[in-house]
Amino acid sequence: MFSKRVKYLLIGLVVALIDYIIYDAGSEPGIDDLKGQYKEVALFRNENNTGPIIRIYAVTVSDTTRWEDMQKYGDLMLYTKYGTTKVFFFPEGKPVPTELSPRRPHFDAKFEPYCLAMYEKDAMSQVTFQRKPFEAVQ
Repeated sequence: MFSKRVKYLLIGLVVALIDYIIYDAGSEPGIDDLKGQYKEVALFRNENNTGPIIRIYAVTVSDTTRWEDMQKYGDLMLYTKYGTTKVFFFPEGKPVPTELSPRRPHFDAKFEPYCLAMYEKDAMSQVTFQRKPFEAVQ
């Protein structure tokens, strides 16, 4: 039905397509691609699997001037449709909360002066990135 040449051509195209799919899947951007070191120190996740899932993270960052990378970090964090994800960024080597709560402000007020930024993705997938979120409160 097909000549050998056409069979080899089709096999070559299929192999090339599979190679491209594997390359593309492996080259997705990740947290390791961001400048600076990010370390997750605390995580809160509610146990409600039938309603909105709430995730709150406290993360330390080595380079405190890379605001765009902090927002990209937040974009890379887990998110569930109709849930919320919040990430609080703290400078490496400064006090950082090790326990988080679902109630605002989510951690002890003594850590607020050290909070560099807050990333939030809400139930409608709207992203908010705020530098020094507790500065006006102090």
